[in-house]
Amino acid sequence: MGEPTDIQQPGAEQTAAEPGTPATAPAEPGPMPDGATRVAQSRSAALRSRVRDQRRSPARPRIWFELALIGISYWLYSLVRNAVPEQEAIAQHHASWIWDFEHSLGIAFERSVNHAVDGVGWLITGMNYYYATLHFVVTIGVLVWLYRSHPGRYVGVRTVLFVTTGLALVGFYFFPLAPPRLMTDGGFIDTVKTHGTWGSMASGPATHVSNQFAAMPSMHIGWSMWCGLTLFFLARRTWVRVLGLLYPAATLVVIVSTANHFWMDAVGGLVCLLVGFLTARWLYHSSVYRLPRVPARETPEEPITVPEQWSEPAVSTARR
Repeated sequence: MGEPTDIQQPGAEQTAAEPGTPATAPAEPGPMPDGATRVAQSRSAALRSRVRDQRRSPARPRIWFELALIGISYWLYSLVRNAVPEQEAIAQHHASWIWDFEHSLGIAFERSVNHAVDGVGWLITGMNYYYATLHFVVTIGVLVWLYRSHPGRYVGVRTVLFVTTGLALVGFYFFPLAPPRLMTDGGFIDTVKTHGTWGSMASGPATHVSNQFAAMPSMHIGWSMWCGLTLFFLARRTWVRVLGLLYPAATLVVIVSTANHFWMDAVGGLVCLLVGFLTARWLYHSSVYRLPRVPARETPEEPITVPEQWSEPAVSTARR
């Protein structure tokens, strides 16, 4: 007869081990990060969360910081703008090139407008003062209004203005351009000199402290369009929104009538503004005008109320 057959019980192979074979211990979980690593990870996650929240809803700006930032920025703007080598020969060459280019397109209308408006003394005098003052007054006024009425959007909209101005400095340095009224053979009228007014840093006694050939791009157009769009998208009153749209249009008429800029300079200002808006959209993942009006962390949270019976099972369970 054959040898008896051993019947293996279920699981017997797990209990019986071959001689010399060490028993296999249960698999231990992988090593957990130590305390320092967990703290570092939590800090990194908190920082990412804070940056993400800051992008979605920028915090309310501090008034002292904003005043210092605007003051320092304007000082740097003036310093860089006026430190650019004037390079008169190159600036005159660029002016002639733009003037010829506009003629080739059949839209070189600046000289005709300049001569026509110059014949109306009160109008051109008003334009000279408009050019000299509103560029700063309106821009500062819009910044103050934003700070008070739209604190959650202030930082984003202000970023657009700063990026636009920074790009303008690049243009001043690499593309010196004589304004039309300073062209040697342009035939334009310098309305500031002709009417004995002050209205430009490139005419009169201020010429020795200002770069006369920083005309491209036009920040009068860049800043006025920034103001106009901000008022149009954020103001509640219809007449204020309409004024917001009229302001850059009036500024374009002024810079052409006073022969301070070619209309191509205005195009350059708009391009800089567009880059400013695109940069801010990349930073905040949204249009700056669609950011919360008030920072999210300052919005009062409404208490959540639920029906009383929803909490009864939990209470009865706790009593058991």
